[in-house]
Amino acid sequence: MAATGTEKQGGKAFYVSTPIYYVNDAPHLGHAYTTVAGDVLTRWHRQRGEKVWYLTGTDEHGQKIMRTAEANGVSPQQWADKLVDESWRPLWEHLEIANDDFIRTTQKRHTDRVQEFVQDLYDKDEIYKGGYEGPYCVGCEEYKLPGELLDGEGDFAGEKLCPIHKKPVEILSEENYFFKLSEYGDKLLALYEANPGFIQPESARNEVVNFVRQGLQDLSISRSTFDWGIPIPWDQKHVIYVWVDALLNYATAVGYNENQQKFEETFPADVHLVGKDILRFHAVIWPAMLMAQGLPLPGKIAANGWLMVGGEKMSKSNLTGIKPQDLTSHFGVDAYRWYFLRAIAFGQDGSFSWEDFSARYTSELANDYGNLASRVAAMVGKYFDGVLPEATADSEAEKALHDGLANAVALADRKIGDELDFQGGILAVFDFVKQVNGYITEQEPWKVAKDDSAEGRARLATILYTAAESLRAIAVLLNPVMPDTSQKLWDSLGAEAVLGALADQRVQEAGTWGTLPAGTTVTKGAVLFPRLEEKPTA
Repeated sequence: MAATGTEKQGGKAFYVSTPIYYVNDAPHLGHAYTTVAGDVLTRWHRQRGEKVWYLTGTDEHGQKIMRTAEANGVSPQQWADKLVDESWRPLWEHLEIANDDFIRTTQKRHTDRVQEFVQDLYDKDEIYKGGYEGPYCVGCEEYKLPGELLDGEGDFAGEKLCPIHKKPVEILSEENYFFKLSEYGDKLLALYEANPGFIQPESARNEVVNFVRQGLQDLSISRSTFDWGIPIPWDQKHVIYVWVDALLNYATAVGYNENQQKFEETFPADVHLVGKDILRFHAVIWPAMLMAQGLPLPGKIAANGWLMVGGEKMSKSNLTGIKPQDLTSHFGVDAYRWYFLRAIAFGQDGSFSWEDFSARYTSELANDYGNLASRVAAMVGKYFDGVLPEATADSEAEKALHDGLANAVALADRKIGDELDFQGGILAVFDFVKQVNGYITEQEPWKVAKDDSAEGRARLATILYTAAESLRAIAVLLNPVMPDTSQKLWDSLGAEAVLGALADQRVQEAGTWGTLPAGTTVTKGAVLFPRLEEKPTA
């Protein structure tokens, strides 16, 4: 889906990336969690008026992809094409992901640039030839340290297991080319010390710092036992290690060695969003590679936690994978986008349950938010024939709401836009939703409506204008999270005709009171969050 919204031209873009995802299978909730988070973050920055670049894509090389394709009786390229066309791209469109680019590591714009990057490192004497033997996890596409491995039990008794995939590792011995990663330990530690926010959350930062302090080994950057990958340019018997290949997508997608102007206007990423299981690649290997090339370093590596179901990390290998469409078909796309960022503190592990989703949907979305929008539109229709009245009788109650909105805007903007605290930002907006509901309950407009005096009509008009203007701001603040619902509310308030497109409204200006002019036509549209049907049975 193409990004939309007015953007400032010139200067560096606010550049956010997701990991590029392995195409060994269809996407599950864990993949969608990270991608929705990046979408909300970039939509937020677009609504700040910034130039934004949001990148996602697929990782299509490596032994894992090759074996999956073989098991399905097709070539690796055919398998990748099928998964991208039938699963990955359609899901991102379904979830309203407004990415600016979708890179595939089998594209020529990537493979050529990767070869150039690696050749340059080789010419700089940053790469040498050697041999290596050690335990290798195909699922991680990574050599493991012996101390990381788990002792197998049951069917795997006597074997060593990958701590992430819980499957036996393979002992590989092959001739490889190595990147001199061991020479970058002190430089990386200096980077972490000078930039405490470079790795988030703090628990992730501490893990990486401790890992680097133990001493780094040189990194094997080639494989010679299979051929599904980008060939080493000076030695065609080797293919480039899939992680070196994959990490470089963040540079190749934005014009590295091809479009210098675009590269300078975009690179480096301001935020790399990653799962915590791939943190070391991004926080250790990636910056070391960039240092070796003299390229600028990313602003932040933000590791989200794992989604847990039944106490296990959600993944296909653990058979706890759930299709996002299983949830969107029941709760709707906007509620899906909202739930995971609201229910789970970004950076921490979080458990998903159908029951929790249902309870939060009913309480917060349907009852608090949806019902508020419906009641206000209905009362403007009933008491003022659908024409938004003017507020002429403000009191301390209205001032408290003005202040509450200003606080909600400031807090949400800081939490989401700067701190990647999506839960905190969403809660700030919904605390204001509750404040508006409380205001209406206390002011009792249905009782004030019985007073036909000029003072009574002025007071009723003020109450309903205040509620509608509050909804105008709520629509702006929740647009990055729930774009479809926010647009429906925007249309219900008649805001498009007088204020313009919702995507062009600035989040930092959402608290400017009196933005929605009196006289607009307010209509009661469809229910924003319909009552849930019974949970479908398998």
